[in-house]
Amino acid sequence: MRSTFAGLNTMVRGIYSNQLSLDTTGHNITNASTEGYSRQSVNLAATRGQQVSSIYGQVMVGTGVDSTSIERARNVYADKQYWSETAQQQYYKTQQTNYDKVEAIFNDSGNTGIKNAVTEFYNAWNDLSTSASTASNRTAVIEKGNVLADRIKTASQQLQAQINAQYDDMRLSVTQINDYTDQLVKLNQNIMTTEATGARANDLRDQRDLIVDNLSKYMNLNVYEDDKGMYSVVSNGITMVNGINKLTLAMSEPQMNDVYGISDYTVNIKESGIAFIPTNGSMKAQMDTIAEDKGYLDKMANVAGFMLTTFNTMHQQGAGIDGTDSSLGTYYTDGSGKKYTDKALTTEYTGPSYGENFWGDNNTLYTWDAENSCVKATEMSGITHSLSIDETTDTAGNTVRTPKVTLNGTKVAEQSLKGIKIINALGVSTDITATGGQNTIAARTLATEQRKDANGKLVIDAATGKPDYKPAVNGSGDGTNATNLSTLINMDQDNVHSTANVVYSDGTASFMDTTTAADKITATRKNNMVSRSLDKDSVNAYYSAMVAKLGSDSESLDDKADAQDKLILQITNWRSSTSGVDWNEELSNMIKFQQGYSACSRCLTTMDEMLDKLVNSTGMVGR
Repeated sequence: MRSTFAGLNTMVRGIYSNQLSLDTTGHNITNASTEGYSRQSVNLAATRGQQVSSIYGQVMVGTGVDSTSIERARNVYADKQYWSETAQQQYYKTQQTNYDKVEAIFNDSGNTGIKNAVTEFYNAWNDLSTSASTASNRTAVIEKGNVLADRIKTASQQLQAQINAQYDDMRLSVTQINDYTDQLVKLNQNIMTTEATGARANDLRDQRDLIVDNLSKYMNLNVYEDDKGMYSVVSNGITMVNGINKLTLAMSEPQMNDVYGISDYTVNIKESGIAFIPTNGSMKAQMDTIAEDKGYLDKMANVAGFMLTTFNTMHQQGAGIDGTDSSLGTYYTDGSGKKYTDKALTTEYTGPSYGENFWGDNNTLYTWDAENSCVKATEMSGITHSLSIDETTDTAGNTVRTPKVTLNGTKVAEQSLKGIKIINALGVSTDITATGGQNTIAARTLATEQRKDANGKLVIDAATGKPDYKPAVNGSGDGTNATNLSTLINMDQDNVHSTANVVYSDGTASFMDTTTAADKITATRKNNMVSRSLDKDSVNAYYSAMVAKLGSDSESLDDKADAQDKLILQITNWRSSTSGVDWNEELSNMIKFQQGYSACSRCLTTMDEMLDKLVNSTGMVGR
């Protein structure tokens, strides 16, 4: 039988339910600006009715309302999309930052970049080619060479600093990731404990999802929820968080990288020691940009390697204006820059220098090893320079006479230079920068001329019956070799003219090749003039192509980043449309629940008045 006071309970339930809904509305309003907060709502359901007798049988009378749960509004699919696309967005942003710094390193908008140094170095050689005996032009070549070497080294040092900065950022990323995974484990445990009684830990779940939002900035991840409400976070097949268990990331010990002059690091899973390589996110971008910055260092090394090898070889094909041309011949050096006509180093050599390095150490022979992409630096002692004539026959059967420079000496040591070591070796030879050294700059051309006797008549070779020839040097004003050197700056290999052969020898075989004597010149020229660190490009073209590609890649990345930002904005709006707090909606709910609360209270008061009449007034008639 239905209780007399059953209606009171119905109204009390209504009051409690409206009060709970009003409290939840207030919770939404106060957290409208809280990051990661999801709008909550009370799920209400009618309570079980009671049977009451009627004329036609039993009827069910409602007993009111009660709350079943408080749920948060969340779109799981939108969350997964956000986590996936945020990793891509942060990848682009991190790469953008690196491109901005690299573009600043190679900024050629003013007069302080490598491009400007290359241009001025070319102009200096071009000026020297028109007036090879002018002291100011020779000094300008040295100064501009020093500027070019300094700017290449400065850019390389800045790239090294950028790589080190990326490793520092990576170290901070590892610390932050470990902190986030720690928090996820704790929240997993708290959520499991709270929801064990059937409640929903909405605010804790919001905190956990916010941490996953932040974690997705660093790496690609997939999130799975088990039947206990705990998250498992998987990145690139590795489970970083599994309920109340987690893996820890750690930076490896520094590994010295001699090629780039820096210490390299890897990110490892501490528990297993295996390398952790995400496929997206800011950490992946940090790894990729380090590799990309090393690529720019390689390009700077290629430019420096070209100078040390191909440019030096062309320089060795000319002669300076120091000494008199009549004493042209073999000379010996004690390593201090002085030259002598005899091995005893007693009689000073007064002829013009030739076969000299412009870049690097003058007692070192630099050659490009294309197979290993490195510069072979062969340190020599007792180097002697000799000049002869190399005769070949062209396709038409004509005799072609080319001056041949032979550098003969004893090999002391040989090392392979790569990366930063090539760059560090770049510098104008100390023999050229020494006092009076500007006169050894080989702007003039080595040539051949017919021998003449004292009366000026041509000397006839008795064996062949033809005029005899001897090596010679063009006049002091000649700048043909300076022209050839300048072409290396602005012309590709096909347009560069070689005027002499250069052979490195220890008297038995070429240092460049151990083939037969007949193949020495071909092998040597192939290694020095054909096999080049810049392939067939000129210095200017190679550097310009590198900078153009840098600008193109940066612009392309900016476009991708802009498109990704728009996509993230759409997904964020999509999430907000579900989980965001709408003030208009909440204020409407507030009015609705307040009116419901008032109505239930008024109904309760009415029922109370009825029961008061029943209890206190019924049965008083006749007393």
